[in-house]
Amino acid sequence: MTTPRLRTVLVDDEVLARLALRQALASHDEVEIVGECGNADEAMQALRALQPDLLFLDIQMPGMDGFGLLHELAPDRLPLVVFATAFAEHALRAFDANALDYVLKPIDQGRFDQAMARVNRHWQGLHAVHAHGESAAPPAAGTGYAQRLSIRSGEHIRVIAVADIDWIRADGNYVHIHVGSSRFLHRETLRHLLTMLDPARFLRIHRGIVVNVERVAEVHPLFQGNAEVVLRDGTRLGLSRRFRAAAWTVLGLH
Repeated sequence: MTTPRLRTVLVDDEVLARLALRQALASHDEVEIVGECGNADEAMQALRALQPDLLFLDIQMPGMDGFGLLHELAPDRLPLVVFATAFAEHALRAFDANALDYVLKPIDQGRFDQAMARVNRHWQGLHAVHAHGESAAPPAAGTGYAQRLSIRSGEHIRVIAVADIDWIRADGNYVHIHVGSSRFLHRETLRHLLTMLDPARFLRIHRGIVVNVERVAEVHPLFQGNAEVVLRDGTRLGLSRRFRAAAWTVLGLH
């Protein structure tokens, strides 16, 4: 299976900054630059017309800034996003906006290549899901998966260690993330969130439910190929027949 090239749009109000991005991308044959934009309004039109896979986005631009642009887009229509900006203080907010990475200007090629390695891992995993269907086996475990998630809680941003997550339930363009006795509503689709999580740690047991395999205490087979997963805290979740084979493999069941 050949992974398609990443159709990419560059968004920055400075021509020289877009040129620097082009130069940094010159060694990445997996990328096809399909558009350049100088502001958020142009970017909005380009995203709707071109439907790119990857977006390099500046933060501070005339008019609407980069965060405002992402806020206007539905989570399930977002391309992969890498912020390229001169302002380090926006890093936490960038990850809260579900950016894959955050590259400072002037661009350091080594750091940029690290960001692209992360983009490629997510892109390959996402393409594998599309190519084989949602029930396909997840990509092999490796580095580059999210270690923390930044979740807006009222006027604050809560940083959660991924290892602390017990289970996740989809709710349209949002997910409910369960951590101990706490539950956090996060503006993200489950499909996109799965590209950020290590498949060796997080197991999809239902179309709308993902569990941390370290929290699984028991599995109770039910009728017609379905089952019930019991977590260490007593939470009971349905394991659908569609995801049973992959769950049996990950959990070492026979």
